[in-house]
Amino acid sequence: MQEAITVSKLNTYIKQIFDAEELLHNISVVGEVFGVSLSRNVIYFSLKDENATLSCVCFYPNFISEIIEGDKIIVTGSPNYYVKGGKLNFNVNKVEKVGQGKLYEEFLKLKQKLQDESLFDSAHKKSIPKNIKRIGVITSREGAVIQDIKNITWRRNPSVDIVLYNTKVQGNNAENEIAHAIDVMGEYDKIDVLVVARGGGSLEDLWAYNTEVVARATYNCPKPIISAVGHETDFTIIDFVSDLRAPTPSAAAELLTYSLDDKKAEMWGLFDAFLKASDNFLKQKFNYCDMQNIRLSNDADKLLINEQNYLKIQKERMLKGIESFVNQKYYELGILETTINKIDPNSILQKGYAKIEQNGESINKLENLELQKNLTINFIDGKVDAMPIKKEK
Repeated sequence: MQEAITVSKLNTYIKQIFDAEELLHNISVVGEVFGVSLSRNVIYFSLKDENATLSCVCFYPNFISEIIEGDKIIVTGSPNYYVKGGKLNFNVNKVEKVGQGKLYEEFLKLKQKLQDESLFDSAHKKSIPKNIKRIGVITSREGAVIQDIKNITWRRNPSVDIVLYNTKVQGNNAENEIAHAIDVMGEYDKIDVLVVARGGGSLEDLWAYNTEVVARATYNCPKPIISAVGHETDFTIIDFVSDLRAPTPSAAAELLTYSLDDKKAEMWGLFDAFLKASDNFLKQKFNYCDMQNIRLSNDADKLLINEQNYLKIQKERMLKGIESFVNQKYYELGILETTINKIDPNSILQKGYAKIEQNGESINKLENLELQKNLTINFIDGKVDAMPIKKEK
């Protein structure tokens, strides 16, 4: 039986084979760029064609402007087998542009086609409603995107509901799942607005959102749609068709919610404006009464007495009406303030209630509680960890 060799010895042997092969030194390779990243002045990217991909490393950071996602380029260099990691990379020392890659050409072709059909026209775009109560989100339930949207939305306004339609965000058949989700959620009456979201990625990663089936589903959707795909510098076809583009999923959550603190400040501003308007109204009416009184004082005694009595009655009636109006508005403002305080989480905690969380989720039913797992009890002035050991109904 042959004696086994170590991984290090095998990897070193493979590296020596690559290093010794003169035909592999300083060769040129052509392919389409994807997955570009820059770390510590080292450019990492891959080249691909219809049948294969090649991992590349470039130690010349000034080449970053020539290595563009989706472009077709020729790179010159040598393959290098990394012994410690057991990975083959192509070390690039020269970059030449050939032209835009196939994916990017398809992107431009579809964009032009849909633009010619007026799918991007602002006349077809729906306005985003105010005072949104329920947001539909089309994304993967496994990613960080939905957590970011929930965290920002509920931090700003806990009363807003979020309905998730779980779909693929890339890969085989992702575009059909996304288009179907748009069709289904578009017919859901209780949704005020839809957000189609995913995190950043390469042109290939975002390709599902550059397809005609997703574009037409977005255009035909009866609900307003916000596109929140990728990072701020990423643009996809759905961005042009949707009713509004958000630079990131987090920005979409910001756009669709208002802060309760801002709403309170707005209400108090309206209250101050109302008091000033009421004061001006009273001054105008009193001035009018004084002017009428002066004018009538020059008339005959009989007319003066009759007019003064009439003015007195009108003045009393007016004051009663104003008092009733002011009391009604104070009552309405009190109801609004009470409503806001009821939905304020801090107000609920101040009443002696506590919020219980386990595994990062709120626990509001005994059946959802897992025994022998830490839970966190949140009070108004802090929190405490505890371990449940028994359930009792």
